[in-house]
Amino acid sequence: MFVSDFRKEFYEVVQSQRVLLFVASDVDALCACKILQALFQCDHVQYTLVPVSGWQELETAFLEHKEQIKLLIKQDDDLEVPAYEDIFRDEEEDEEHSGNDSDGSEPSEKRTRLEEEIVEETMRRRQRREWEARRRDILFDYEQYEYHGTSSAMVMFELAWMLSKDLNDMLWWAIVGLTDQWVQDKITQMKYVTDVGVLQRHVSRHNHRNEDEENMLSVDCTRISFEYDLRLALYQHWSLHDSLCNTSYTAARFKLWSVHGQKRLQEFLADMGLPLKQVKQKFQAMDISLKENLREMIEESANKFGMKDMRVQTFSIHFGFKHKFLASDVVFATMSLMESPEKDGSGTDHFIQALDSLSRSNLDKLYHGLELAKKQLRATQQTIASCLCTNLVISQGPFLYCSLMEGTPDVMLFSRPASLSLLSKHLLKSFVCSTKNRRCKLLPLVMAAPLSVEHGTVTVVGIPPETDSSDRKNFFGRAFEKAAESTSSRMLHNHFDLSVIELKAEDRSKFLDALVSLLS
Repeated sequence: MFVSDFRKEFYEVVQSQRVLLFVASDVDALCACKILQALFQCDHVQYTLVPVSGWQELETAFLEHKEQIKLLIKQDDDLEVPAYEDIFRDEEEDEEHSGNDSDGSEPSEKRTRLEEEIVEETMRRRQRREWEARRRDILFDYEQYEYHGTSSAMVMFELAWMLSKDLNDMLWWAIVGLTDQWVQDKITQMKYVTDVGVLQRHVSRHNHRNEDEENMLSVDCTRISFEYDLRLALYQHWSLHDSLCNTSYTAARFKLWSVHGQKRLQEFLADMGLPLKQVKQKFQAMDISLKENLREMIEESANKFGMKDMRVQTFSIHFGFKHKFLASDVVFATMSLMESPEKDGSGTDHFIQALDSLSRSNLDKLYHGLELAKKQLRATQQTIASCLCTNLVISQGPFLYCSLMEGTPDVMLFSRPASLSLLSKHLLKSFVCSTKNRRCKLLPLVMAAPLSVEHGTVTVVGIPPETDSSDRKNFFGRAFEKAAESTSSRMLHNHFDLSVIELKAEDRSKFLDALVSLLS
């Protein structure tokens, strides 16, 4: 369904109904859900929230509630891309022909007019061919590639702003939704910077205070601020050393899986003049004199070591005077809660925990999520080091391939789609930094990890090439479908992310052979 006016064609339609809200299992969707929940609460809209992790759960939930659902989606016929004739109608053509039949002018004039008509018809046909070729390209691009647009949370916040019901909490959820797209490499750097600029104006509007108002703030107030901060994961809740070792950007640039890389890290710390004792203790416990100019010191040394993008545009939130979080901290914490391997709860329980962690009244859950995120980041870098040191990343011709074997430490952490996708992206970046083969640097990556030993299934994910000019378009969704279809491989395309599939382990070799021949 194409919605041009989000307020009239969406919100005002559902406002008078009881709403069934399906929410996917990713951080951006959770943030969009929080904003919608706040809007529904303002307008006393009744709703039922149903978490869905894939197409099967969505279909099951739909069938359970179908008697009460009123469809607002147009039929497929109305959604087709229009044909040339539907847009460009030559209304004068019939008039000209009818005029010609009754025209009694001289033969020479008729011949001249006929020649003009032939030229016009030729030009019209050429324009039509060009238009149809362009249409085919657009449809091919749309159907073959998977890519992400504006964050759902940002779209919901824009709706709240149009309704004049936007609050600081909603703005923070929109920021976290955008940051989730950036952390997971779903959008380009240019798109991220553009959207940050949009949100920065809203931050200035909501958090603008003069000195007198600053002194009158309550102890537990919420403040959002724009930051030009370090590209280090969770460093304010960790030690600086652990953050440097477990952040994808620095680990790949230093090549920390090698002895030489560890030496480079020591040289980097020495260049900054930071004592190891300070670097290895919690960031909050570091000397205040060192923390004051820490960002500038790290950026200056990072430039010497070839890391030009050590600082990024982001936002932070203060809950009172004690609790401060960067947007990326919240993304890692929420993602870890949602994909937690803990056996003490179902997928729905983990979803509810992750959703609750976004509220400022549940900071204990957010801190628990931060601890889980640290374990996840450590396991990610250890797995990357293991894959690179044992040469598990191999070239299959048109793509790179890596498979995690059953029994690998922490392998169950990567059976979930978001965790495996993030591991794959970080592994590809590290491989590109480590390999000297120029051709391999331009190849995409296919990665597999055990999903269920009992059912004999693996999770397979496809990652596009890691290049500076990458537009983040992923072609593996359709490629996986065609490879499975041609080999009759038992595959389940259940996830909303089309580049993630579940595959029978027995069919893996013939599936990969078909994928190689398809992409060659």
